[in-house]
Amino acid sequence: MMDWSKLSRSFIRVLQLLVIAYLLLLLAVWIFQRRLIYFPTKIPADIVVQAGAEHGFIPWKNSSGQIIGWKIPASGAVVGSVLIVHGNAGCAIDRNYLAQPVHDAVSADVFVMEYPGYGAREGSPDKKSFVAAAEEAFRLLPTNAPRYVVSESLGTGVACELAKNHPQEVAGMALLVPYHNLASVAQRRMWFLPAYFLLLDRFNPEKCLRSYGGPVKFVIAGADEIIGPASGLRLANGYNGSKELQIFPGAHHNEVSGQSAVWWQEVFSFWQQHPLPQ
Repeated sequence: MMDWSKLSRSFIRVLQLLVIAYLLLLLAVWIFQRRLIYFPTKIPADIVVQAGAEHGFIPWKNSSGQIIGWKIPASGAVVGSVLIVHGNAGCAIDRNYLAQPVHDAVSADVFVMEYPGYGAREGSPDKKSFVAAAEEAFRLLPTNAPRYVVSESLGTGVACELAKNHPQEVAGMALLVPYHNLASVAQRRMWFLPAYFLLLDRFNPEKCLRSYGGPVKFVIAGADEIIGPASGLRLANGYNGSKELQIFPGAHHNEVSGQSAVWWQEVFSFWQQHPLPQ
């Protein structure tokens, strides 16, 4: 005869163990979540300048002489400055595929900001340090010509923070594989956890862009396996300022950022034809 009392106790013990394991998983994810978001490539400080030169960059320094990123100076009379804030992996030196076509498109100074904790830059990666670094970088851009901001992936949140804080100074933006809310992206990726509530670095481009009205180019990968196209489409569709939306059907997350100089010329034309609202 089956002992239901014993089976019930066994079931409760198993259930308790599963609950404890799940809670431990939640704790681990909460503690180590930034390691699940940020994937920096480190470069020794004694070789970083040489590594930058191999990618066509010269060091971009702040007033203290610290390298905060990399630049490619304009080849002629400057028509603007472009600040690139990159994605969550690698480092700024890797972004030649973004910087060089932008530089070749028009006579612009191109700057690629390095995140704290990436490359040879000191610090730790998180929202606060990224936004502070972006603010410093934006202040150091030349102010005698329009200033534009280009981002990819995670950098969407950083770029939109700049747009929110400097709505009359950011002359235009290009957001490549963007998202509307990082917490929602985290929840989609980790559906089995309450990731939306666990997330510490709560980038919210959708909210930030409500304070901005300048021209924005949205570029969506139709088969984006990391963010998902729906998030970027929500950001684009909800934006009330001047905008262009381009979707690359079938393209994956890492397949749309490397565009040609001709493509970037069209982006510049879009920016220049839609001045900031007064």
